[in-house]
Amino acid sequence: MYKNSFVHYLTKVLVDIMFYGGILCCIAVPFIMPALTKFFGYKEETVIPLTIMLISSGICAVFILWQLKAMFKTLLGGNPFVYKNVNCFRRCSVASFLIAMIYITKLTFWFTIASCIITIIFALLGLFCLTLKDLFKQAVAYKEENDWTV
Repeated sequence: MYKNSFVHYLTKVLVDIMFYGGILCCIAVPFIMPALTKFFGYKEETVIPLTIMLISSGICAVFILWQLKAMFKTLLGGNPFVYKNVNCFRRCSVASFLIAMIYITKLTFWFTIASCIITIIFALLGLFCLTLKDLFKQAVAYKEENDWTV
């Protein structure tokens, strides 16, 4: 019925690379942060808060990529309009809002323009995922209704 394109497979490979790269980055953060804070001239007491912030937002980002991997399985399987994807979009929105909250917390202690931009982007991503969740939920309902029609 629906033919998978090269772009689907390429995107899946890129998501896989980003997923495993994100895991490696989250693991490397505690070891790299002391050297980075010295390099950029930050105070020694900022190492632990920045490490916690980066690891927690990195875990949320890896979780989002994990949900994308799950959605790609259904897409490449030929049946993307299932409740599993609705739940994946809901989880992605929660993780996006968590990242936005982490950076809002950072903004209260250490204001940077980059943190403002990251907060706005992930808040918008959370809203976008909620919209897609509702869209997929409606599509699943239509699909199931259509499947029952003789």
